[in-house]
Amino acid sequence: MITRRFALLLALGVPLPALLPASWRLTVAVAGVALLAALLDMLVAAPLTGVTLRRPAEATVWLGETATVPLTVANGSRRPMWLRLRDRWVPSAGADNAEHRLTLLAGEEHELTTTLIPTRHGDRPAVRVTLRSYGPLGLAYRQRRQRWNQAVTPDSTLRVLPRFPSRRLLPEKLAKLRVFDGSVVTRGRGQGTEFDVLREYVIGDDVRSIDWRASARTHDVVVRTWRPERDRRVICVLDTGRTSAARIGDEPRLDAAIDAALLLAVLAAKADDRVDLLALDTAVRAKVEGGGHRTKLPRLISSMAALEPALVETDFGLAAGDLLRRDHKRALVVIFTALDAAPIVEGLLPMLSRLTTRHRVVLASVRDPETAQLAQLPPQGATAADVHVAAAAELALAERGRVRALLEQQGVIVVDELRDGFASKVADVYLMLKAAGRL
Repeated sequence: MITRRFALLLALGVPLPALLPASWRLTVAVAGVALLAALLDMLVAAPLTGVTLRRPAEATVWLGETATVPLTVANGSRRPMWLRLRDRWVPSAGADNAEHRLTLLAGEEHELTTTLIPTRHGDRPAVRVTLRSYGPLGLAYRQRRQRWNQAVTPDSTLRVLPRFPSRRLLPEKLAKLRVFDGSVVTRGRGQGTEFDVLREYVIGDDVRSIDWRASARTHDVVVRTWRPERDRRVICVLDTGRTSAARIGDEPRLDAAIDAALLLAVLAAKADDRVDLLALDTAVRAKVEGGGHRTKLPRLISSMAALEPALVETDFGLAAGDLLRRDHKRALVVIFTALDAAPIVEGLLPMLSRLTTRHRVVLASVRDPETAQLAQLPPQGATAADVHVAAAAELALAERGRVRALLEQQGVIVVDELRDGFASKVADVYLMLKAAGRL
């Protein structure tokens, strides 16, 4: 195939013979020389069958950050190569500087980098690497069919982790955690504590903490020490049904729930509690359980990255069945969903009595600020349409209040907050329950 350089050569060379006698012969001669040069240039161009592409199968980046994905191009032929390469990804991967030009000698390889600025969390796959091999004059090139380019393209996926803006709250929450959980061991037993060790009595210890039986056995005065409860279980249940697709501000409700669940998971892991994940709508979309703290937290974050809202009604019976089939150890179950009457009353409420008997249940919902704004009439000049909108908004708020009251009657702790304070409030409820020994 010919290039723009060849077209420019013709544009400059063909008009000149037209000014001379026997111009048509000279014009044909010039065009023939140019075509012969382009043909020879294409024949000299190295075949693309000698190109080998390599890159990592997976890369990971947080949403809002920039990733650079390397691509190694190797020339396995005996000729030098003048290559033009285009690295295509799905549009949501935000591929920048995806087109490269490079020269490779025989047996040489070179590493290129493609900058990605993803716009959505989840798996963003590479589509295709398109190759062109140019001749030394740049007049013509070789290019294979799209199917061949697809076959030589190495499989690669960028996993975009969900946005985690509440990460900035971690120092504050960890400081609260250290108030009752940390290196300080209490001398006396209090709420949310369990027995730690026996040690020798020193002046200043509370005499009520003396263990007289142990003192009699050791012929010395020893006291009991206590520490905050550890190795408790926290289960995050994410609703990925239709209500999670509703936009709160500029993001879906599911993204706000993921942010709060991430903060809760990191905080619980720091407190030596076990964190499990269950995400579902009509089917289980993600499930993480078992494993140590160090291995589970990365798996949990990675599983949340692939979650997307589905326009179906959530089957809370599926969630309740999974939670009730687990062992009988008490756990803190945090359900991230919406305070909508239909799915709560018909789906979740019938299961709550069995859940609250076995577990401590928290229902966390992001409040939409626009509903409260619509309930306010304009100070002046309110029309009939404004009154109808305000009445509908008031009805929605009242229904939300009734649902909350029903949940609290069943012993459920309800977190109903605006987006800005939602993750912080969920974390505070966990810290409050842990301090009180109610996990």
